Amino acid sequence: MEFHRAIEAYTVHLTVERGYSPQTVRAYRSDLHALSTFAEGRQIVDTEGLTLDLLRDWLWHAAQNGVSKATLARRSASARGFSSWATREAGGQVDPAARLRSPKPDKTLPRVVNRAQMSGLLDALAAKAAEGGPEEARDLAVIELLYASGIRVSELTGLDVDDVDLERLTVRVLGKGSKERVVPFGVPAKDAVVSYLRTARPRLATARSGAALFLGARGGRWGSRAVYQLVAGLLADIPGGGPAGPHALRHTAATHLLDGGADLRAVQELLGHASMGTTQIYTHVSTERLRESYRIAHPRA
Repeated sequence: MEFHRAIEAYTVHLTVERGYSPQTVRAYRSDLHALSTFAEGRQIVDTEGLTLDLLRDWLWHAAQNGVSKATLARRSASARGFSSWATREAGGQVDPAARLRSPKPDKTLPRVVNRAQMSGLLDALAAKAAEGGPEEARDLAVIELLYASGIRVSELTGLDVDDVDLERLTVRVLGKGSKERVVPFGVPAKDAVVSYLRTARPRLATARSGAALFLGARGGRWGSRAVYQLVAGLLADIPGGGPAGPHALRHTAATHLLDGGADLRAVQELLGHASMGTTQIYTHVSTERLRESYRIAHPRA
């Protein structure tokens, strides 16, 4: 099957049959188009020309061009899934990517904002919301809810008004793989959301708003890119390594929960992780923070 036609058919398979999120499907499509371009440079234009050597060569060239290990691991997964699907579609017996190995990604700890910094950030947002317009009230509600619940930015922007239960202090989100879960949040987040719903959302709403909880300046559902820009701007002046987007608030929420004595499995359920192994990185973060505190505070450290 010709590469581009196969890629489109495969992404439909990922969306309809596997239930992959739009973000994951876009990433896989991008990876596979990069593979097809590489293959066409070697006069291979269809999936029948896929070989293990070709796939290894593709990953090797990407590594030489400075592609990160995490991206190489994803590209390897994209290629294995695509090759397996194409082999089944063609009625073949041998999958050329079956022995393709993923490079192990570098072990880096996620970015975490400490409690004092987080309190200062929220206090500053609250002051702006008290004096500003509907956008400032929305921004405070967004950051309070992200930090309080640890939900993903895509889960936040997908919320409708009815997904928030202000009596039970819970929010119903649709996570990866279209899995629904109910996540608790605290009173400060409730207060910020109530204020936004009462005074700000009605001023932002238009005929196109529908049931969306968080709205942009033109009344449409607020998107992930806008939330990323908001969080990145807020974290720009706070020291720390790693990406400064909304996921940093998810990392922060999880780490602060564990620092406060929360059970690891409870944190796993809150975050919607399918594997305990994904959640365990936060125990490493907490250990590093403990070690740093020990170095600073103990006279014989």
